[in-house]
Amino acid sequence: MPRWRTKGSAQDETRRLRLYYASDVHGSDVCWRKFLNAARFYSAPTLIMGGDITGKALSPIVRDGDVFAATLFGETRTAHGEEEMRALESEIRDAGIYPWHTSEDELARVSSSSDERDRVFSSVLEDELRRWMRIAEERLRDSGGRLYLMPGNDDPLSIDPILASAEGVIPCDDAVVAIDGHELLSLGWSNRTPWDSPRELDEDDLYRRLRALADQLESPAAAIFNLHVPPIASGLDTAAQLDVDLTPVTKAGMVQEAPVGSTAVRQILEEVQPALALHGHIHESRGIAKIGRTVAVNPGSEYGTGRIHGLIAELEGPDVRISQLVSG
Repeated sequence: MPRWRTKGSAQDETRRLRLYYASDVHGSDVCWRKFLNAARFYSAPTLIMGGDITGKALSPIVRDGDVFAATLFGETRTAHGEEEMRALESEIRDAGIYPWHTSEDELARVSSSSDERDRVFSSVLEDELRRWMRIAEERLRDSGGRLYLMPGNDDPLSIDPILASAEGVIPCDDAVVAIDGHELLSLGWSNRTPWDSPRELDEDDLYRRLRALADQLESPAAAIFNLHVPPIASGLDTAAQLDVDLTPVTKAGMVQEAPVGSTAVRQILEEVQPALALHGHIHESRGIAKIGRTVAVNPGSEYGTGRIHGLIAELEGPDVRISQLVSG
């Protein structure tokens, strides 16, 4: 994605910037709507979404006359009539799963081919993301908020054109963007993971990417870094250790944990020392830490429950006046 700036400069007259940040909503409709509502609810006109916005699964809805059937979390759900079907769709979407209307014959055909499964999943995911962008346009127009949005490591590359063409949304991945006297530096790629997700880099390549962005900054001390992966050994990157079969390692009945963040991200934060660093990626490692003078935050994620975790922050020049974790 090309590097670009909004009109204005980071060296404009200093103003207090109040923002709401969240990450890792993974297709949850209710979390997306709560995120957009945060501009009004928290009086935070600047919204930043830190990646992993798309879901990971489909739930086929098969119609038989006036009855609709779907499987959700291993349980068969039935809906009678259009009104109940819409409620079932909402329940599926709120769980971060995409509803797919199909027939028994089509479901059997698609299920028998991995290529067909991938094609259908990609098509439904992209349609649902376009719907999200329309919702964002409506909500932001009503609230007067601004949304800075980037994908994360789990998001397919195919969504980038959808984000780029969305009305009222500012795509910010791999870019430095000026906002209210500050600069927002964003990168949604992660270091290597056991899942070989779509946007991963070796640490050396990740650092080079970050360094090239940091070299564009006019006022590094007042900058905000929006980096999907947290820094290594920061307390924001603690996750379960996995064996070669991706099974959690246990000792004396306890799951063993380890830092899994990025050495490249830690290095760039230590070198540049921006005012604020926003991270996601590791859902269970919610917290606020200091990397030198930098306030680093991972609000965590519980998207499957319908709760959204976020951060309210206020900055004035190079100073972070408020950094508060919130949930709702």
